[in-house]
Amino acid sequence: MAKHKNTSRKGNRRDFGAKRSEPASPPALSPRMAAKKGADRPSLAGSGSPWLYGIHPVLAALANPNRVHQRLVVSRDNAESLQSRLTDAVETGGKTDMSAEILDRAELDALLPPQALHQGLALLSRMSETPDLEDIIAHAAGKEQALLMVLDQASDPHNIGAVLRSSAAFGASAMILPDRHTPDVTGVMAKAASGALEYVPMIRVGNLVHTLDRLKEAGFWCIGLDGNATTPLPRADLPARTAFVLGAEGAGLRRLSKEHCDLLVKVPIGEQMESLNLSNAAAVALYEYARRFS
Repeated sequence: MAKHKNTSRKGNRRDFGAKRSEPASPPALSPRMAAKKGADRPSLAGSGSPWLYGIHPVLAALANPNRVHQRLVVSRDNAESLQSRLTDAVETGGKTDMSAEILDRAELDALLPPQALHQGLALLSRMSETPDLEDIIAHAAGKEQALLMVLDQASDPHNIGAVLRSSAAFGASAMILPDRHTPDVTGVMAKAASGALEYVPMIRVGNLVHTLDRLKEAGFWCIGLDGNATTPLPRADLPARTAFVLGAEGAGLRRLSKEHCDLLVKVPIGEQMESLNLSNAAAVALYEYARRFS
């Protein structure tokens, strides 16, 4: 694919790429589900569009053709060094008529939350369409191996973002969360996910217990991680179609969530530590699955 580099300025804007007759292909890091047209679809960002910031989250979002971009902002001292990477990302996302605002760093700081580590780059953007639970189940139908992550009332956006990053690294198809008591997508979450937000769909559901039952009907084994379980994760018989279920930070899995899991396992750790945090436990579970099935 030919790269287009345009260093001309139009006021405080910079154009990226040139219009092409053929749109670019989406990033091939993870399969994306086809969304149903004409129906109300949940937005990853709730009712609004979040500011994404940082080089990895913004470049990944720009390369995602399933996004609607509203505003791209680059600090004046980073515009030249990021030009080529922004052009490539915009071309990959198929929105080659997009331009960026060039702002002083203080102006960019003022747009974002205090102490946001933006690295001179920010994007106001939202997902245009997202899959739902039935899309995820249909996508996994007929596959011998499929891996899902289910979070039970996780509330820390840093932890959720870190779980997304590990999920993308180890091949999970989606993350499922209850609609209540879990945060919307924010720049903090996207920064912690380091681009994984674009490759692992976040599916919000109304009732997590019913969702676990639906996953079991669809052939998934729901494996809950619980520090009081008797079966260590390395000794557990993990099925090829697994949905790991992890509880909130500190509180762990709720009683009904435990009761609707097929098996409870624990990550074996030394006695000097009571538990691992959510994102660390998720990474261990994902690695154990990948070690067995990759």
